[in-house]
Amino acid sequence: MFKYLITVQPLGFMYGSAGAFLSPENLVGKSGSKFPPDAATLSGLFFSANKNQSFASHEELRDELYLAGPFWAMVDSPEYFYVPLPRHKVVGEDISDEWLIQSHQWCLKSEAKTEDIEAEEEPLDKDESEYHWLKIDYWDSEPEDIRETRTQNPPSVAAKCWEYVSILHPQLKKDERHVLPEDGLFLENAVQMKDDTCLVYLSTYPLANGWYQFGGEGHLVEIDSIKLENNSPILELLRTPIKRAFALIAPGVWGSNQLSYRYPKHPDFATDHNKIKLLADKAVPYRYRIGYGDKKQEEFQTRTQGRLSRGRYVVPAGSVYVLKDPLKKNWWDFPVEWFPEKGLLKKFGCGLCLPIKVEGVDD
Repeated sequence: MFKYLITVQPLGFMYGSAGAFLSPENLVGKSGSKFPPDAATLSGLFFSANKNQSFASHEELRDELYLAGPFWAMVDSPEYFYVPLPRHKVVGEDISDEWLIQSHQWCLKSEAKTEDIEAEEEPLDKDESEYHWLKIDYWDSEPEDIRETRTQNPPSVAAKCWEYVSILHPQLKKDERHVLPEDGLFLENAVQMKDDTCLVYLSTYPLANGWYQFGGEGHLVEIDSIKLENNSPILELLRTPIKRAFALIAPGVWGSNQLSYRYPKHPDFATDHNKIKLLADKAVPYRYRIGYGDKKQEEFQTRTQGRLSRGRYVVPAGSVYVLKDPLKKNWWDFPVEWFPEKGLLKKFGCGLCLPIKVEGVDD
């Protein structure tokens, strides 16, 4: 089980371009907007910092380090951080815009083959929440209760705590601090977080408090490790067995190391399509860098980039699953058929989920 909260507070701008795919903005020289950094980014910092701090052997860290995120929180109350709002809850500025989607309003439909199963959501007049992040201690609250406390400090529900800012980035000469005579300027998509907020990740290991270079661009951030007590609200939720419904708070990859699907490849689901119902946005691309593999040091000394893993598709955080039969397990003890048996996906918090109550679904 996770034992620490790792808070990351940027000391200035961060860039939101890692892993971006082609978009209209890219065509005019503006980078993508992928933010906040995935748990895989933080894992790289752990292995880098461990060379100096030596808080675990490389083998122990490789086998026992589990991370999950990204989340965010107010700096003065990091344990009550914000997680993606489950898709079955819709919270609006107007009380008429909020409601709970019932289980019969979404389903899986079967075509000719199992591989053709896809999520289908019935047309709804108002199916988008005006908020996308929910404070963890309001996880089981009704939409009307969330709305009544959305203006308190800190609010129960929020949009996001960062803004994208376009800045003109200089490319300097190697031997002097002057811009290149040609193509020396390009537009960069930077991210500015609010002063009183920070990114939050769950971890099985701590990092020494201090300043670190974080992310591909090496931006300075202040990191703090907070030990979670046994009665921590997030640990109590994570320990709670899932009955018939759960929501992802981290992107989920279902399938093998080579393939990914829009639904869990559990044997029961392959034979009985009524075993699961799904409410989710479309799957999105998901990739992460995993280093140089087993090559010797001298073979890649001249290389500047690591090896990129296979591309996959993830079901976004906030997706909701309703099962026909109670699972009676939490994410930590999920059956191996739900996740790749090899690789690093679960170590990066893939598919981290919490139990929910869905109207029309009995325990």
